[in-house]
Amino acid sequence: MIHPNTELKFICNEVGYGVVATQFIPAGTITWVLDKLDREFSPIEFQNMEALYQEILDTYTFRNNNGNLVLCWDNGRFVNHSFNSNCLTTAYDFEIAIRDIQVGEQLTDDYGYLNISKPFRGIEEGTKRKIVYPNDLANYHTIWDKKIKKVFPKITKVNQPLRSILNEETWNRIERILTGEEQLESILANYFDEENHTQQGI
Repeated sequence: MIHPNTELKFICNEVGYGVVATQFIPAGTITWVLDKLDREFSPIEFQNMEALYQEILDTYTFRNNNGNLVLCWDNGRFVNHSFNSNCLTTAYDFEIAIRDIQVGEQLTDDYGYLNISKPFRGIEEGTKRKIVYPNDLANYHTIWDKKIKKVFPKITKVNQPLRSILNEETWNRIERILTGEEQLESILANYFDEENHTQQGI
């Protein structure tokens, strides 16, 4: 479920629609949570679908660490890519704002951590990275981990409209991390190693 203080808006012809903030969203805010209405499709289910449905899933899903395709039921599926994204996923099935998001600003993800199946060139943003690769998560997780760690303590200090969507175990883990009882798990936990998966015949 996407943060409630957002709306779908046409951005430009190049990227189409995107999700923008309708109110100020401070760093540390949980911006998306995997919920009970999001659908998960196995590779076999995908392969058995007609081309029309495969195209939809290719466009609007991400792959989890099991290689399954996850389709968000709400506007979360319209969040666009940025090499300098203002949101990052975590190892706990939720995303977090890693910096303040202003009214009218897009909420963006770095598709490099979404286990894409093939490379694609992102729009020009003046960054060193120009292309998103399937193994970006393996290559850049330490950078993303640092950004998450920096804002993670803010989770319990800012308003969290999506708090009720998180299960209690996840919230308890957050609190244990903040008190030092548990280590913050790396974003690498989301990585799907397709090559190793294929070699093992899974």
